[in-house]
Amino acid sequence: MHDVKIMQTLDQDKARATDANIVKVTRRGQTTIPLEIRKKCGIKEGDKLIVELIDKGVLFKPIRKLSDMVGIDAGHATVEEVDKMIDKLREEY
Repeated sequence: MHDVKIMQTLDQDKARATDANIVKVTRRGQTTIPLEIRKKCGIKEGDKLIVELIDKGVLFKPIRKLSDMVGIDAGHATVEEVDKMIDKLREEY
């Protein structure tokens, strides 16, 4: 088990020094991600996040929706080429 109280104290001191955001956890374990951070990360109401415990604390990572990734590989292959690759993979499977 990690010593959350020690990490919290260290993080608060660091936050004051760097002008970071400090948030509070409710008794239900909820907190609010500051608006500026949500905007920079593209986090919207209803989005899902991966929560990981790391050495320095807790890390929240947005899970991107498939619809947000449309065109992400544009320029790497045509639709027809991708269809052919998928068909080939299906045949091999």
